[in-house]
Amino acid sequence: ARWAIEAMSQDFTTMPPAATVVTEPYTRTEYCKWPCECPKSPPRCPTGVSLITDGCECCKTCAKQIGENCTEADICDFHKGLYCDYSGDRPRYEIGVCAQIVGVGCVLNGIRYRNGETFQPNCKYNCTCVNGAVGCVPLCTNSRPPLIWCLHPKQIKIVGKCCEQWICEDSKKIRKTSPRHISSAAYEGGNESWHQNCIIHTSAWSLCSKTCGLGISTRISNDNDQCQLVKESRLCNMRPCEVDITKHIKPGKKCLAVYRADEPMNYTISGCVSKNTYRPKYCGICTDDRCCSPYKSKTIDVRFECPDGTGFSRKIMWINACFCNLSCKNANDIFADLAHYHDYSEIAN
Repeated sequence: ARWAIEAMSQDFTTMPPAATVVTEPYTRTEYCKWPCECPKSPPRCPTGVSLITDGCECCKTCAKQIGENCTEADICDFHKGLYCDYSGDRPRYEIGVCAQIVGVGCVLNGIRYRNGETFQPNCKYNCTCVNGAVGCVPLCTNSRPPLIWCLHPKQIKIVGKCCEQWICEDSKKIRKTSPRHISSAAYEGGNESWHQNCIIHTSAWSLCSKTCGLGISTRISNDNDQCQLVKESRLCNMRPCEVDITKHIKPGKKCLAVYRADEPMNYTISGCVSKNTYRPKYCGICTDDRCCSPYKSKTIDVRFECPDGTGFSRKIMWINACFCNLSCKNANDIFADLAHYHDYSEIAN
């Protein structure tokens, strides 16, 4: 036994030291470089491929299509519902593959919900996850905000009740007519109605995915023959990227609520051009801390014609009026469009 112990000790002492594993620090590739260096003219994209602004918000580029590689600079064609799937590039997550968004779940306030799941994040809203988008319907519909002529509106909390109540502290006698520029529907039916034994729920349109240029806005609605909640989308353009709107602000003013180009134009998407010309309105801009957002809009159908003779239609947001204010909406707050504002309310369809 003593010999065995000594032999074992000799074996351990004569063993060579373990090899040291050297790990080199990983340097992430920077695909975006500033200042921007763009070619003088944008590229010509093949038919069916969208010309978009790259992920660096620098240059016009042809959007990557399904199955093509994508990076933070080379982004996928979001007009077709594509996203960059980085799951195959672990652990770097630098180069992905453009994939179709189909039946994905939703994340709200750090909680993950399944596709099609209905839930209440709080007592004021009932929400549904549909294909990656969260649509919510307000439950506090009994109380309406005071009309626009109420100078001192106030919301009060009632003990034991979830929904606050609006009161008007003005001593002025309340008029019975609502302002002409605000639809009476804003104070009556809300977004809920009956249709063929189906309670119609339609959420507000989400904020445009782009602050300038062509983006996408989505909502959830079951206003269809099957009474099924589906995700609807429309193209939106809050303001042109290539125009300096501040030059159009009148002397002595700090804001331009609405901007409109002098000449009509054609919408262009995926190399296809709208059949008709349009002269759309855009939300303006301010030189102070105020922001301009639409408070009255509608959705129009635009017919596109492609060079190969084919065509298609797309829904596009048509801005009628914008409002400049200090309470800029948080792009991550999905309840912003559902809140009741006493001074204005977006009227959209």
